[in-house]
This record gives sequence, C-alpha cells and structure tokens, in this order.
Amino acid sequence: MAKALITSDIKDLKLINKGKVREIYQFGKDKLLIVTSDRISAFDVVMGQAIPEKGKILSEISNFWFKRFKKIVKNHLISTEPEKDFPELAKWKDQLEGRSVVVHKCKPLPVEAIVRGYLAGSGLKEYKSSGTVCGIRLEKGLKNSSKIKEPIFTPSTKAEIGMHDENIPFEKMCEMIGKELAEKVKKISLELYKAGRDYAEKKGIIIADTKFEFGLLGKELVLIDEVLTPDSSRFWPVDGYKEGENQKSFDKQYLRDYLEKLTEEGKWDKNPPAPKLPSEVTSTTAKKYKDVLKKLVK
Repeated sequence: MAKALITSDIKDLKLINKGKVREIYQFGKDKLLIVTSDRISAFDVVMGQAIPEKGKILSEISNFWFKRFKKIVKNHLISTEPEKDFPELAKWKDQLEGRSVVVHKCKPLPVEAIVRGYLAGSGLKEYKSSGTVCGIRLEKGLKNSSKIKEPIFTPSTKAEIGMHDENIPFEKMCEMIGKELAEKVKKISLELYKAGRDYAEKKGIIIADTKFEFGLLGKELVLIDEVLTPDSSRFWPVDGYKEGENQKSFDKQYLRDYLEKLTEEGKWDKNPPAPKLPSEVTSTTAKKYKDVLKKLVK
C-alpha cells in the first residue's frame, strides 16, 4: 500500500488555511492551490491515522463531477494537473500529483448546502421523534433508509475544526446570505443532487444524501470544494438495498459505525483527540473509497 500523505508542505507558497482534509495555499494574486491529503475526519474530528490514496480518490471523483456538472453551474477549477500546467510547481510533484488543483479564489458562502434523498443519520433520529427532518415535515410511515418522495434541502452552518456543524432553517440561510442567493443555491443544489443520483444509480450506487459548497467569483455563484465524494455523501450499493435497515456503504459510514461503538462503550466522547484506529479499519475504509471510484468513474 502506498504511503499516506498526512499533510502537504509547499514551502514556496503561503498556507492560508488547513482544513480537516485539505491545505489551501495562496497562488499568485487571484488563485489558490488546494492539496487534498489522506486525512479522514468523522464527527468533525480528524483521525490520527490517514487512509492511503484517499486524497487522490477524492480529487478524481470531484474533478469528474465538476466536469459533468459544468452545464448546471460554473465551478472554481483552473487546473487539475498543477504540477504540469505551472512550471514553478513541478518540483512539488510528489505532493501534488493526482491530489491537487489550482482554482479561482472565490468568496466562500458561510453555509453548507445539504440535500437529503433518503432517511438516514441525524435526519432519521429527528423523524422518529417529530416526523420532521431539519424542521421539514415529511410523509408518514417512513423507515430507516426510506427514499424521501422529493429530495429536501437542509442547510447547515460551517463549523471550525473540532466544532460541529449545525442545521439551520432555510429562513436563517436567507438572513445570512440574502433571499435571492439562498433560493439560487437551493435550486442548483437540488438539481445537482438529482443529476448525480440518477447517474450513480445506473452505476450501482445510491446517493442517499450529500453536501455542496458554493462561493462567489465576483458576483457569479460557483461550485467549490468537493462534489459527491465518499467524504461529503452517503453512498449505498443498489444491490442489497433494503428499506428499514442500515445499509452497507461505500463511504466513511463504516468508520463512523466503528467510532459509534467506541462511544457506546464509553471509550470516546466524539471530541478530540481521536482514538487510534486499528489497521483493519483504515484498510477497509481505503477499500471502500477505491470501490466507489471504480464504480463511478472508471
């Protein structure tokens, strides 16, 4: 197995942000270099062990969707091969190849655009107690993993590392970024989800829910960050899908389930520092990421 990239270190450029998975560097006046590491997070906590090749897999999947969705919304991409397209980056090839992009510097919106097409996770818990998901009333009689009649848009705040994102009503999103822009983000998010869902189903994958991020390039709304990856979405195999049960997954739900068990046993409280992951957990997670890449893109 290839050696994991825990963190990049592009010494020629100024590091302006280090997220849960990515490092962002200033590149010239109006561009950014984004490097996707092999780190993995769950419950908004970054794990101490990385997943080899994960960053390359996320990058390849995202770039695939960015290209596919160009007719729906503009994206921030300038180059998906920075080490080839920009001579000054060639010497950092070992850290950049297959896992980096150069993008337009945009102003990120302070909300995450979440679309849910199936009942799972926190949405399932809320539905069981109140018949709603993020305050949106759904049809009666839904079960664990049920398909929602019409996908719903449930925005959330963007939390700092170690903090937890919070679901917010659409009205709050309108207050934060303006009603017109909020309506546009909602419309595009639902369109992207439906297009991705329909494509993925033909490839044997159910996209249960996902998260999109947007920014402004001047006054233009653009799609940024990552798109429909195992980090930002719940991916279930079409084969074996059974309503009323937890589904097998191609995403990091396997890791979440392992951590939930630790929490139930009183061994971790979902706050930093993260527990050490057994090699079986990291290798199984790596295989799931490779499987989804093969199914979706190859």
